Amino acid sequence: MSGAEDYQFLRTRHIKFLQRCLRVLPYSAVTFDTSRMTVLFFALSGLDLLDGLKEVEKTEMQHIINWIYSLQILPGDDKDQLANAGFRGGTSLASCRGHADSVSSISSFDCGHITMTYTALASLIILGDDLSRVDRKAVLAHVASLQCRDGSFFSTRGGSENDMRFMYCAATICYILQDFSAININTAVQYIINSMSYEGAMGQGIYLESHGGSSYCAIATLHLMGKLSSALSNIQKQRLVRWLVSRQDSGGLQGRPNKPPDTCYTFWIGASLKLLGGLDFLNLEALRQFVLSTQDPITGGLAKYPDSHPDGLHTYLGISGLALLGRDCLKPVDPALNISERALKHLHSLHKSSTQNSKSTKC
Repeated sequence: MSGAEDYQFLRTRHIKFLQRCLRVLPYSAVTFDTSRMTVLFFALSGLDLLDGLKEVEKTEMQHIINWIYSLQILPGDDKDQLANAGFRGGTSLASCRGHADSVSSISSFDCGHITMTYTALASLIILGDDLSRVDRKAVLAHVASLQCRDGSFFSTRGGSENDMRFMYCAATICYILQDFSAININTAVQYIINSMSYEGAMGQGIYLESHGGSSYCAIATLHLMGKLSSALSNIQKQRLVRWLVSRQDSGGLQGRPNKPPDTCYTFWIGASLKLLGGLDFLNLEALRQFVLSTQDPITGGLAKYPDSHPDGLHTYLGISGLALLGRDCLKPVDPALNISERALKHLHSLHKSSTQNSKSTKC
């Protein structure tokens, strides 16, 4: 790029790109059918930040809400099945059931996934739903069943890695449902502290390399649990900010040293610095120009790198990163939950209403 004037934000084309992602899974993403819920979240939240949700008909929004709830696993009162609850990522996994309404027919492959549960709840909030159909007891039991002794979380009862990503998802779920009883917060905080490497940032776990995505998950988790100010010392925070700021290279942000800049870290690193009060240490205009250089001028959407094919994940995280910078007339984004401040306001209204109803019941 030869100058700051080289790239303009292609709002209309990005809206059309995300509308396509909302309605039809792109051919390049067909392998993500089992995690279609995340693709839906990227499309909905991206459209929200672009003020493009107003172009989605109310009947279509209701159809999407019903589709999300159709992927909720409702185990009833069976304690053995309760921990398998939550939301699945797509309809293909539902075929593991013999009969959709029979608890006894639930396959071990058809169980909730903590990331799909987070993105399902976040999507419902974005769509203005009141979460009244969420089986809170079952969802929280599922979250509790996934925590390991070291404080980390598995993604699913079906077997997976356990690391910082899924701890973040657990924290977002508990924050949305306003119930942290499903998390052993002390062991979770200790896991985060133990995952800080000699570089000053967090890896996926103890003794692992510092990483931008892992650091974000750790910082946002501490924030959501109300522990960010107390869990880390001032020196630890300063070292963390220094490491994050050092990830700016050629305008963009990289996930770790000696890697090329990548659009998605505009959010992961940017949101981490926002939560720590260090975002302005970056060269914000250079970062913006890097993100805009990854736009596809024909189809819309943003890619991982310049001159690459766009996809839903990088389109959304690039847009949400720009929203953090206060650029391009995008709606403000909450750096911890990764949804618009508009959606967060709706969530807080649900929390307030729930608290008032609880007080009325006690009276």
